[in-house]
Amino acid sequence: MPDTIPFRAQNVRMGSSSGQPLTRRDGFLKVTGAATYAADNHPENLLHAVVAVSTIARGRVASLDVDAAKAHPGVVEVITPANRIPLALDPDVKVGLFGFRIEALQDDRVRYANQPIALVVAETLEAATEGVRLLAPRYDVEQTRISFGDGEAFEPVAVAFGSPPVAAVGDLGAGLAAASHRVEASYVTPAQYHNAMEPHAMVASWDGDRLTLDTPNQAIVLSRAAFAAYFGIPAENVLLRSPFLGGGFGSKAIMNGPYILCILAARMLGRPVKMVLPRAQMFGPVGHRGATRQTLRLGTDADGRLTALEHDAVATTSSFDDFLEPAANASLNLYASPTIVARHHGLRLDIGTPGPMRAPGEASGSAALESAMDEAALACGLDPLEFRLRNYAENDPASGKPFSAKSLRECYAQGAEAFGWAGRALEPCRMRDEAGQLVGWGMGSAIFHAPMFQAEARATLRADGTALVETAGADMGQGAWTALAQIAADGLGLDIDKIEFRSGSSDLPDGGVAGGSGHTATAGSALHNAGTDVISKLTELAVNDRDSPLFGAGNAGVDARHGRLYHRDDEARSESYQSILARAGLTNLEGNGRGGRDPASAEQRAMFSHGAVFAEVKVDPDLGQVKATRLVGAFAAGRIINPKLARSQLYGGMIWGISFALHEEALHDRRTGRPMNADLAGYHIPVHADIPDMEVLLIDEVDPYVNGLGIKGVGEIGITGTVGAIANAIWHATGVRARRFPIRIEDIIVG
Repeated sequence: MPDTIPFRAQNVRMGSSSGQPLTRRDGFLKVTGAATYAADNHPENLLHAVVAVSTIARGRVASLDVDAAKAHPGVVEVITPANRIPLALDPDVKVGLFGFRIEALQDDRVRYANQPIALVVAETLEAATEGVRLLAPRYDVEQTRISFGDGEAFEPVAVAFGSPPVAAVGDLGAGLAAASHRVEASYVTPAQYHNAMEPHAMVASWDGDRLTLDTPNQAIVLSRAAFAAYFGIPAENVLLRSPFLGGGFGSKAIMNGPYILCILAARMLGRPVKMVLPRAQMFGPVGHRGATRQTLRLGTDADGRLTALEHDAVATTSSFDDFLEPAANASLNLYASPTIVARHHGLRLDIGTPGPMRAPGEASGSAALESAMDEAALACGLDPLEFRLRNYAENDPASGKPFSAKSLRECYAQGAEAFGWAGRALEPCRMRDEAGQLVGWGMGSAIFHAPMFQAEARATLRADGTALVETAGADMGQGAWTALAQIAADGLGLDIDKIEFRSGSSDLPDGGVAGGSGHTATAGSALHNAGTDVISKLTELAVNDRDSPLFGAGNAGVDARHGRLYHRDDEARSESYQSILARAGLTNLEGNGRGGRDPASAEQRAMFSHGAVFAEVKVDPDLGQVKATRLVGAFAAGRIINPKLARSQLYGGMIWGISFALHEEALHDRRTGRPMNADLAGYHIPVHADIPDMEVLLIDEVDPYVNGLGIKGVGEIGITGTVGAIANAIWHATGVRARRFPIRIEDIIVG
């Protein structure tokens, strides 16, 4: 017999379920109401908790009328800093990969509006809500810092996810001095809040020192360890269940104060406690995309090639933590320039701490970069697409490494052809429709990292030829249940209808993080490897069994597909999985797999998804009203597991780009620091009537280095080209360059 590991890697070939546009497996459960979200759990003896939040942004809580609240019928307890039991870990200590300092009633300080200042627990939701009203807080108010003009500037030691605040290649001064044309412009992006359809929620139950949590979560096993740390219990004593999420976008991967308070209440009162944040409380304690002010300086030579690219970003954060939107990093990896400088500065405001939000850094940064690239193209007298092609990077500009794969040229070519870009007038204000509306065409390049985390999975082949595959992953609407099951079926050589897929619970193998566009690659690799582990063991049984048609096939190898093993040199010699297991006297066969990046590949290659977005807008010449009327996006993201789901994700990202460019902005009262549009009526996001004709092109790309399956992510890249494309189209329609997002009517008319 050959050695076990090479035998498994080289002598078994699998069938393929991936690449098929299957309908999502969870769809029926969701449309029939059978899908169970966190707030759908109602254990016996349940109490309801409502968070009392501050109505000021800075100061102290001077008093709370706890007696009045507790006197209300149905109110069981009011938890304040005065009676909150100690935690095993200080809330100011950061825990885990997405660690943040949190507010869990550790003192009476108020550091932002909507900060938790008490928790009311009652027999009914109505009683808890009324108890909060009766607290009637009084404050010692301090001057609020809520805008760029009154924040506290600081120089960070790192920005989000630990990247350095300054990254530089080449000599900036020399690059600018060599330029024939220079462009300098500043852009402002607003604070944005996640606002998933499902708000943050939790049902917490204690049984001795064992804790059960039903809560939407993007990093299930990682979060389990963090919850355990705060309450001083072993991680294995926490069962975190999160089978369905109604959206997350990064906010449900991080720890927050309301969650800790809900668990604490359940421990203090010895009963299960449910807490669901109302929409207004999504604005504050659970993260958001911080506002930025970005200045770019671009130098180009006489041929329109970059000689220097400087991207300077001021990012806002809270007064007590350090998360900064890494916006300037968007300029590091896209365009060829001998000199690139990406620099970040921090600004402390009286706001909740920002956090990861779909395409963190790249969404804000690419909005500015793609606008600045159009301004530089104009200065050179070049078409925006031609300018980008002249500055096409064959290797990663920041590191000099070759790309693991890069098909951006194909994205440009196919996207431009589908859009009809060749018919674009170079000058602005030259195109109108039959109704007299100004028509503009713009484009933007799209890029996003192709990360991988660490994950584990288990696959169990059953005697009846079906399989159970398990990993503690998360499906927050992106279709993970379906795509991951397809990959698992591929690894097992089974049809997908033979696969039972279990996910969303911390008692399963760690599925890693559903975020950063890395979940399918990470958890998928683990599931595939678990499947191939099973099939390798099954093959070993067959080729060593004299009664098997596959006896002695070890050197030639076998193929696994549709629940059978086939001799690779003689397909007439085959055997079903059931038969092999039955003759071996086994009721099941288990395999395990891990997913993660090969460190050598990560060291040698730069790994990204790429794309190009082309946008058409129409602008009323008298009123300045803007309507996005057409979008074409072409994206190259390695191997596509499910084209239907991938297109859905890319459509969603492009729609988010419309929202970023034209609609979405959190507004705060300058006097109190309170959000003024903390609901879905005032916090504008696109509705169906705002969505134009859209087309997504999936560009074939083989990436042999990014991971064993060649998978990259598509969840975030759709935003990164769309915002700039729309802004550039508005300029092309009107001749007005708006440098503040979202772009308003007054920016166009006054601009």
